[in-house]
Amino acid sequence: MTQIKRWRSERGAAMVETALTLPLVLLVTVGIFEFGRAYQTWQVLTNAAREAARIAVLPGASVEGAKARAKEYLTAGQIAHAADAAIAVEATTIDLGGGLTAGATRITVSYPFDFVVLQPIAELVTSGSKAGQSLTMTASAVMRNE
Repeated sequence: MTQIKRWRSERGAAMVETALTLPLVLLVTVGIFEFGRAYQTWQVLTNAAREAARIAVLPGASVEGAKARAKEYLTAGQIAHAADAAIAVEATTIDLGGGLTAGATRITVSYPFDFVVLQPIAELVTSGSKAGQSLTMTASAVMRNE
């Protein structure tokens, strides 16, 4: 009879369940924080492109002034390595409708984003793949020249 009670004992079951579920809960939690940080970075890149486009379309504005404004915005947005961002300024045209076009400027901001926790985990799980490489985020803005 005592042998049967030993097999029916549930001592340690909670510890086994915790050992199985805790890594998954932590991975989901870290994933939420990481993707939240990625979304925030993308928003800063988008706003930096808009700010640079606002400067670039002004009469007498320089390309370097627009690039400097984008770098300032990235730094103010607490982007860790704002100097790593690539900023391209391109003259283009936009369609105004009815066959009319106008001169415009396109600003493209690219930034190599690294996941702090998920990339090392991906490198451990998948060797030889692109899972551990930086993700290049790109945002652009087009504004009509004044």
